[in-house]
Amino acid sequence: MAATEVLDPYEIAKGLVKDAVENLGLDDSVYELLKNPQKFVEVSIPVEMDDGSVQSFIGYRSFHNNALGPTKGGIRFHPDVTPEEVKALSVWMTIKSSLLGLPYGGGKGGVLCNPADLSPRELEALSRGYIRAMAPHMGPYKDVPAPDVNTNPQVMAWMFDEYSSIVGENTFGLLTGKPLILGGSKGRVEATGRGTVVTIKQAANHLDMNLAETTTVVQGFGNVGSVAARLMHDAGSKVIAVMEVDGGVYNPEGLDIPKMLEYKVEHGSVAGYPDGEPISNDELLTLECDILIPAALENQITSRNAHDIKAKIVAEAANGPTTPEADRIMTERGILVIPDILANAGGVTVSYFEWVQNLYGYYWTEEEVNSKLEQMMRQAFDWVYNMHTERGMKMRDVAYMVAISRLAEAMKVRGWLPAQRSTYRRS
Repeated sequence: MAATEVLDPYEIAKGLVKDAVENLGLDDSVYELLKNPQKFVEVSIPVEMDDGSVQSFIGYRSFHNNALGPTKGGIRFHPDVTPEEVKALSVWMTIKSSLLGLPYGGGKGGVLCNPADLSPRELEALSRGYIRAMAPHMGPYKDVPAPDVNTNPQVMAWMFDEYSSIVGENTFGLLTGKPLILGGSKGRVEATGRGTVVTIKQAANHLDMNLAETTTVVQGFGNVGSVAARLMHDAGSKVIAVMEVDGGVYNPEGLDIPKMLEYKVEHGSVAGYPDGEPISNDELLTLECDILIPAALENQITSRNAHDIKAKIVAEAANGPTTPEADRIMTERGILVIPDILANAGGVTVSYFEWVQNLYGYYWTEEEVNSKLEQMMRQAFDWVYNMHTERGMKMRDVAYMVAISRLAEAMKVRGWLPAQRSTYRRS
């Protein structure tokens, strides 16, 4: 690995923003307003444990930029959560929402904990404690959280209920990713993985690839990765390997993804699945395949392994799985990298649909949700891909330019910036 390679996700995010501002010829003041969150909150959350003791957990929320609308982003419960990670993810949420044309800014939250060590009662107490601590900073027109790593609709239900108790009224538009009975949107659970597959299909069309003749590798088999794997399998692609934190499975003849999903429900993991061979994470990433879907955590593809990636398309279902140096290496090698802010934007897009449905009290069918999602994802992909080919620039660079051009315009007309005009406009 190169000694100078940057692995801090927050520094990576700021660097990508700075590059886009320079590529657009914008004033440095744009970068100054986007490099740091507008507000960052750290709280201590006391929880009475089942044994009667009290344990204090640290929680974070980064409110990056609200020029286009209320901040929007998930809450993750993870033992490796850091302020830098949360800030980086909030930057990416701002860029992602702007790229898709959503009326949102970026936010992100996290709690430093291991949910596997908590009982259901302790997890509920922690969820309610987090929202109590953050309630002054949240609201349907202020900040709208959602599920993320190790949180789910049940956690959102507890948080919704706690906030509604605080304000004295049901506030369905506070959170997205809720259970359907509490105003959740049909199609939300599958949205991120489904959106990723929409971008892959668009890329395959542009590259004249027949998905039924392709092979796919998926790193991460949680909500996003498992949905992406199933949809790729349904589209005819041969999914030859999947990976989870406790092990991976490889079968060059193709894995039966529906059966693997059943196996995971029964055993809690894909590790040990009988119709395949064990494989390590390093081996999986460098397998010979057509499509690689990193759907795990940050910094999985770096300068250490980018030269060995053999896929034709890398679709970033995770946030920040590829370092800038690795992105450069793969692009020079002719690999099409669909950047995270585009590939995994399906989640925030359907969260937007849920928020709109909550505000209006009018709900759509799953077919309507999926159709609207596909239309928006295809349109965003084509914007980025066409500019990528016309200008000979990386997909990631173009995506950031599209997003930051819109942000800069919003900040300018709001009076946050000196009068200026971007040299870049969507075609």
